[in-house]
Amino acid sequence: MKFQVNRDAFNEAVSFVVRVLPQRIPMPILNGILIEADENALRLSVFDYEVSAQVEIVAKVDVPGRVLVSGRLLSEITSKLPNAPIEVTLEGNKVQVICGPSKFALLTMPVEEYPNLPELPATSITISGEEFAKAVQQIVPAVAKNDHVMTLNGILFEVEAKTLSLLGTDRHRMAVKEVPWSGAEELVGYVSVVPTRTLTEVAKTFGHQGELTLAINNDENRGLIAFRANNRTITSLLIKGRYPDVKEHLPTEPIEEYAIVNTQDLIDSTRRVGLVLENDVAMKCDFQDGKLILEASENEVAQASEAVAIEMNGVPKVIKLRPRYLIDGLAGVHTEFTKISFMNKGNPNKPSPVLISSHGAKDEKNADDYRYVLQPHLLSK
Repeated sequence: MKFQVNRDAFNEAVSFVVRVLPQRIPMPILNGILIEADENALRLSVFDYEVSAQVEIVAKVDVPGRVLVSGRLLSEITSKLPNAPIEVTLEGNKVQVICGPSKFALLTMPVEEYPNLPELPATSITISGEEFAKAVQQIVPAVAKNDHVMTLNGILFEVEAKTLSLLGTDRHRMAVKEVPWSGAEELVGYVSVVPTRTLTEVAKTFGHQGELTLAINNDENRGLIAFRANNRTITSLLIKGRYPDVKEHLPTEPIEEYAIVNTQDLIDSTRRVGLVLENDVAMKCDFQDGKLILEASENEVAQASEAVAIEMNGVPKVIKLRPRYLIDGLAGVHTEFTKISFMNKGNPNKPSPVLISSHGAKDEKNADDYRYVLQPHLLSK
């Protein structure tokens, strides 16, 4: 095998596939990066039986071939090479990497022992890479971390008639976002749970790639999902198990009691008041006519209070919310104003959830379909 390739293109390709691999892999061979040179194309791949990544770039291939080398070491090397074309040659059991005055020799790994990459599902839909990345960023804060119910550690995908619905929850809050799609109508009704780590990497990689193709394999044993854009592909096995039916808690009718507040003003005020709270203690939120008073008084060492202007529709409300959870929900709102709706569940002994959603302006309807449901804490007697 022998090829020449642009330094920046090669470094970017190596960095892309290596990022997908987890830090700890039980089998050393899975730390490898598979390089395949064929005609004028160069394919770089990684696979650890759970996730895979592949990218194809242009190269001048003198001798076709395939080789397996340490992925992280190659990534370290390519990121520090001088600005010059790279020449890669397989000589015996070593790969020679020459770039300007720099020369490296990497010991190869047994390529015949490397697992075959998963076959990509044939059925797919197309979505906006930017919109998808935005949705993932909005949902991830609400997803559970290391929950014993495995499905809660991922994001629920539901292919609906016109939108792809993403949902995440950690039992204390829930975030939902819809993204428009086009493509295979036979995927309507498909439900799956995708690992959060994979989606975070997909959002980083494909957020500025224009159209993103999402292919799904509805396998009874364990399905596969693939994301493709501009000669780059990431695949992941789905999380097995049934996702809790938490979507039923979303309101189906308009909520009559709500407050409209400037999003950034409330974020800033919450951060300041929350400074005096320890161990994620909830703060008091007093919704009055024209203002919201935030109070933190659980700590004997320090207390804080601050008022934020609001437009209140309904009777005054007093609830307790965790500052971090409130900020997470507000961070997902990408409009100037936020609507905080009060969901009346009819149980006086348990505070009803609040619904945080986007609001374009005080006299407009919701300008986005992002929804964040947060369960308040009981008020002290």
